[in-house]
Amino acid sequence: MRYNKIDSKLYIENRKNFAKHLKPGSIAIFTSNDIMPTNADGAMGFRQNADLLYLSGIDQEETMLIIFPDVKDGKHKEVLFIRETSELIAIWEGAKFSKLEASEISGIEHVYWTSDFDKVLTTLVFQAENIYLNSNEHMRRYIDTETQETRLAKKIKEKYPLHRIERAAPIMHRIRSVKNPVEAELIQQACNITEKGFRRILNFIKPGVFEYEIEAELMHEFLINRSRGFAYSPIIASGFDSCVLHYVENNKACKDGDIILLDVAAEYANYASDLTRVVPVNGKFTQRQKDVYNAVLRVHRGAAKILTAGNTFEKYNAAVGEMMTEELLQLGLLKSDEVKNQKASAPAYKKYFMHGTSHFLGLDVHDVGFFHEPMQAGNVFTIEPGIYIREENLGVRIENNFLITASGAPIDLMANIPIEAGEIEELMNAAK
Repeated sequence: MRYNKIDSKLYIENRKNFAKHLKPGSIAIFTSNDIMPTNADGAMGFRQNADLLYLSGIDQEETMLIIFPDVKDGKHKEVLFIRETSELIAIWEGAKFSKLEASEISGIEHVYWTSDFDKVLTTLVFQAENIYLNSNEHMRRYIDTETQETRLAKKIKEKYPLHRIERAAPIMHRIRSVKNPVEAELIQQACNITEKGFRRILNFIKPGVFEYEIEAELMHEFLINRSRGFAYSPIIASGFDSCVLHYVENNKACKDGDIILLDVAAEYANYASDLTRVVPVNGKFTQRQKDVYNAVLRVHRGAAKILTAGNTFEKYNAAVGEMMTEELLQLGLLKSDEVKNQKASAPAYKKYFMHGTSHFLGLDVHDVGFFHEPMQAGNVFTIEPGIYIREENLGVRIENNFLITASGAPIDLMANIPIEAGEIEELMNAAK
């Protein structure tokens, strides 16, 4: 792995926390993601299942985990299965984890080869009344591919039909949404790498540069700082495409007088950061561009004041909507009659700010958590208001990452990344 070693205490505590939420007499099973094929003998890069990684720290394919707090022998409360290595695998792919290495990383004593999974499970499963199976439950999930998790669930249900099946996902959503100090520091490192990338490109951007050249500069900076690369598909959108929320082509030349919306961030140790900034191609905002930018920045800062423990997303989103409505009125984009006659289900500001303000952040960019519950200390959220004026080829979004604290204001994990329009201009025009 590129990232520095993480103390196994993190995963030991994560498993303890998970086990506390299980019903008595329960066994839980987790499996890794597949390595997805492309064409011929090609394959996509491997990315570990976030829940399995959270509980074990094993960043390797063909990994499985059993958690069984009430096991009769009192020993096999945690069992890890890893891919069996060999001299041939070491020659062609590089050595995989040994049992000892996997035990040191995870803090799990009992480690077997994945090929022994069925045999070991049979010795344990009939001691249990409930089987917790995991699945990728997310409101934005649009996946038709049958995953390793899906196949495992089918197999377990067919083989042990009289056991009660329970969902592990709600437990994982609850415990993963509250970051401990180690996780918060890993996200902070991802944010710090993102800062380096952003500062690198400010003096590089100029009229005529291509969006993909900016992408290349960012990737270079991320990789030399132990990141695997982008935490998500980078959005480098100049001109009109700054109004396309998920623009990812990054293939156009940047034109004098336009702005570039940069929604780009690094990951570190599988933890994501998520940054958005807007910069002028020629190093100088027009007055209109600056006015819209500062309007978004005021909403951003206003939202940060109320992103606090105990607040609800219903109240938070309503308050942000009011802030945005006022800014749009001042910019002349909305008229008072439009606001007065708006419907609660379709507020007028949504014409120019059509997405949400905040989402959970962690092992996934759109991390798991419960939006219907009050915010709590340890949650990490984005704040990302935006204004998109298609008829002006002007889209502005400003995004930082915040850690909720037990009392007081949240901690801005991106506080050192330039955000003021004037500072961005100054850095872009600094002597090379």
